[in-house]
Amino acid sequence: MNIRPPAVAGSFYDKSPETLQCQLDSWLTPTTDEYKKIRAVVVPHAGYVYSGKIAAQAYRYLKSQAGTIKRVILIGPSHRYFFQGCAIPSVDYFASPLGNIAIDKQSVEILREIDDIEVSDQIHAFEHCLEVQLPFLQTCLNEFTLLPLLTSNVSPVNVANIIDSLWQDDSTLLVISSDLSHYHPYSEAQKIDQDTCSLIEHYDPSLTPEQACGSTGINTLLLLAKQRDYQITRIELKNSGDTAGDKERVVGYVSYLVSEPK
Repeated sequence: MNIRPPAVAGSFYDKSPETLQCQLDSWLTPTTDEYKKIRAVVVPHAGYVYSGKIAAQAYRYLKSQAGTIKRVILIGPSHRYFFQGCAIPSVDYFASPLGNIAIDKQSVEILREIDDIEVSDQIHAFEHCLEVQLPFLQTCLNEFTLLPLLTSNVSPVNVANIIDSLWQDDSTLLVISSDLSHYHPYSEAQKIDQDTCSLIEHYDPSLTPEQACGSTGINTLLLLAKQRDYQITRIELKNSGDTAGDKERVVGYVSYLVSEPK
């Protein structure tokens, strides 16, 4: 089997399956709040000590809909490589300490014919922004396939065109991996991130990488969510100064649910 092994287990999150599962179970408590069908989540991707609980606040809503989700499109920004377009892997599985997730090879074969798509296991090999989402997905969902997409120099309109038809499928969840502002003092970061959230909540696809490192993915989501009249609900907004860091240079984190209209 051709597997992308975990690259940041033991640094961004615990490498022990038992310890990791115990931590996730304590965070992912079921919720009684009801949402119509959840079509997407926006979640942060820092080390779990910093942003894990904020991500979990959105992920736990998926548990009640686990039986209907069969595929996950997972989009995040490439931190290590700059390239044109988006990168998808050629491997058969992505692994976490909780086991292997099968890649949606059928979609990979379709997408690899598109100009804006590069097939590269190298670009994916050490990237953390998608990997840290895997244990959450494995804990909240049943069996599913994964379509991992890393963005670099590509417009949100082009990414929206790439995933639009795939995301039409009712059994497909879209996961956007993004942190917010980076390395501002606490109060300044709070203002920047509040303004960013206001743009998101007004479906304004004008976010920059300074506002959100995964701005391309968020802007893509906003374009499609507005077209489809999906509802965007903020679940939690914090920064590293609230969780596990000092307040001199903080990183912002937010979690959102995107659901079908009520």
